[in-house]
Amino acid sequence: MTKKNLIGGEWRGSDDVMEARFPYDGSLVDAVSMASAADMNDAMAAAVEGFEITRALPSHRRSEILTNMVGLLRERFDEVVEAMILEGGKNRKTAIGETTRALETLKVSAEEVRRIGGEVFSLDWTAAGANRQGFTRRQPVGTVLGITPFNYPVNLACHKIGPAIAAGNPIIIKPAEKTPLSTVILAEIVLEAGFPPQAFSMLNAWGPDCEMMAADPRVKMISFTGSGAVGWMLKSKAGQKKVTLELGGNAGVIVHNDADLADAAGQAAAGAFANAGQNCISVQRLLIQRDVFEDFTDLFVGEVKALKVGDPRDPAVDIGPMISLRDAERAEAWVDEAQKAGASVLVGGAREGAMFPPTVMTETAPGMRVNCEEVFAPVVTVSPYESWDDAVAIINDSSYGLQAGVFTNDVKRIMDAWERVEVGGLHINTVSTFRVDHMPYGGVKASGYGREGIKYAIEDMTELRLMTLNLR
Repeated sequence: MTKKNLIGGEWRGSDDVMEARFPYDGSLVDAVSMASAADMNDAMAAAVEGFEITRALPSHRRSEILTNMVGLLRERFDEVVEAMILEGGKNRKTAIGETTRALETLKVSAEEVRRIGGEVFSLDWTAAGANRQGFTRRQPVGTVLGITPFNYPVNLACHKIGPAIAAGNPIIIKPAEKTPLSTVILAEIVLEAGFPPQAFSMLNAWGPDCEMMAADPRVKMISFTGSGAVGWMLKSKAGQKKVTLELGGNAGVIVHNDADLADAAGQAAAGAFANAGQNCISVQRLLIQRDVFEDFTDLFVGEVKALKVGDPRDPAVDIGPMISLRDAERAEAWVDEAQKAGASVLVGGAREGAMFPPTVMTETAPGMRVNCEEVFAPVVTVSPYESWDDAVAIINDSSYGLQAGVFTNDVKRIMDAWERVEVGGLHINTVSTFRVDHMPYGGVKASGYGREGIKYAIEDMTELRLMTLNLR
C-alpha cells in the first residue's frame, strides 16, 4: 500500500508516487505519495496554528510526549530496523545500532526539556545599571523545517524532532527521497505520542520542490543534514531565518608512532567501513607516522579483510550495498581515476552492482578526489608522514572540517592537536566516526555550521529573550 504524507494531522495521498527499492537486489519494497506545493503550503499553515499550542505547552507535557515516543519506538523497534534494511540497504547490525541510538536521542530530549532555563544577573557593573536586575529566558523560534539524509534516516530525524518538541516548536520533516519508509513510522509515533497534530507534518517530496518552504517566511528555521551543494543553496534562499547545516567531510585520522597500533587499526576498520562508508564522519584519510607505517598497514589490511560483505539482512554481514548503483559506480570511477594517476589498491576496488567492497588505497596524492573530496563510500587512503607538524598540515589541507581522530599518548601533542586541527570535533585515541548523541556535533569550513546534540540544537531552535527590571 502506498504510504501517505502527514499534513497537520491529516494523512494525504497523491497521484505522484515514488517507489522504494531494496538496494541489494533492486526488488520493490513499497511506495510513497509525493507531496505537492499545495500540501507544503497546508503544512506551513497548520504549523503556524500549531505554534500557538506548542509554545504554551508546559515543560512536563513536552517531556511526557517525548517519553511516550520512546515507548512507542521501542514497541516498533523491529519494524523500524526492517524498514531501514530494505529501503537503504543498511546492514542489520547498523540498523539495530541506529534505532538504539534514536531511543537515546529521544530520551535525552525528554530530559533536556526540563533544563531549558534562563539567567538572573546584575546590571550594576556600570553606573547606568544601578538598581536594575537582568533576566533571560529562551523562547521557541517557531516552525522548524527539518531535512534529513538517507544514511541515518531515523536517528537524524530524531535529532531534529526531539529538540524541536523540547523547545516548543512545530516541525515539518522532509526525509530523503531514497529512504522514505522509516520516517513514515516516526510520523505515526509522533502523532500517537500526543504532540499537537497541527504542529507536525511529514512530507515525502522531491528536493527541488522544497525550496519554496526554505524561502517562505512562515518557516523560522531550517535544520539541514545532507550535501554541501544543497545545504548552501538552501541557506541562500533562507533570508532572515535561522539555519543550521550539517554537511560533508573527508575525515582524517593521525596515528603517531607511540600509539597502540592494533587498537588504532581495529577502530579504523570499523570507522572507515561502517554503513558501507556512507557516513559524513567516516574515516577517509589515514595518516601514519612513517616509522610505523608498514606495521600499521599490515594490521589494518588484516582487519579489513575480516569484514563480511553481502546481503544486509544477514546478521553476520558488516557491509551491505551502497544506496544505489549510481553511487557505487561513482566510487568505482574515483578509485579507477586514482589508480591511473599512480595510486595502488591494497584490498577491494572491484564493484559488483551496487556492492562496493571495503577498499584500501595507498600511494595517493593530495589532489586525488579520494583524498580531497568526500568519497562517501567504503574507500580509505593510507599515507605516511614524517613529522607531527606534517600530519597536522595534511589534516588541515581540506575544504572540510567536521571531525578528526588522533592516536597518541603524548599530552603535548594532544593539546597541540586540539589547538590546531581545524575541525568541529577532535577525538583522541578514537577515530573520527565517534559520536554519542548528546555531545555537540557539527563542523567548520565547508562542513557547515551550528551544532546538533540535543542541548545545542535546542539552543539553536530558541531565541534568547532579555528583560530588565528597574528596582527603584
